[in-house]
Amino acid sequence: MESATIKTIRGCGLFCGLSEASFAKIAKIARTVRFKRGQMIFRDGDPCPGIYVVGEGAIRVYKLAPNGKEHVLHFAYPGTTFAEVAAIGQFNCPAFAEATEDSVCALIPEAGFRRIASEDHAFCIEMMTGMSKWVHTLVGLMEDLVLRDATARVARHLIQSDSTGGRGEFTLPMRKKDLASHLNLTSETLSRTLHRLVECGLIETREQRILIREPAKLQDVADGLAPAEFA
Repeated sequence: MESATIKTIRGCGLFCGLSEASFAKIAKIARTVRFKRGQMIFRDGDPCPGIYVVGEGAIRVYKLAPNGKEHVLHFAYPGTTFAEVAAIGQFNCPAFAEATEDSVCALIPEAGFRRIASEDHAFCIEMMTGMSKWVHTLVGLMEDLVLRDATARVARHLIQSDSTGGRGEFTLPMRKKDLASHLNLTSETLSRTLHRLVECGLIETREQRILIREPAKLQDVADGLAPAEFA
């Protein structure tokens, strides 16, 4: 029977291209780490401990501007990773990471990961499959920030967050304050945008709960092709 640590790593997209032999090497050095809600995992500039794979909970990864303003880079949920680029590139942590819920992660130590990579050329080639998916996600984020306006970014995020597939209510996976930062918006802009979507009958909101009433029209908004009543 596989341990919880191995199951966590096996469910991670970053390692989806590994052969069983390569996966076994990673599984051998991985260990489980636990964090309490609100616990700081590492700070910007800290030595990178390794690659974290989230098994349970949620991790907020963010930057701090000189004036103290936070910008959320991304949230890591079960099946996703954080600190992977620093571990692979051998540089210090470029951001802060904090558990927003009680969380359980698998940690693949940086030294062990680098040793495997330096000794096994096939492993490096296999890792490129998972890294390409990570880059694809990053490109999607940059596309949102550059090519979509505030309303389109909010609409797209709501669609992506809808775990029901348009069949019922769902809970936003992060606080609205963090969502605004993640979408590069002010809290006020996010609130106005959600209110406008409600007024147009595209969604309903109740605190952190969202119901998408018009999935097709909301998709139009996300694509920048706003329906007539939203123009």
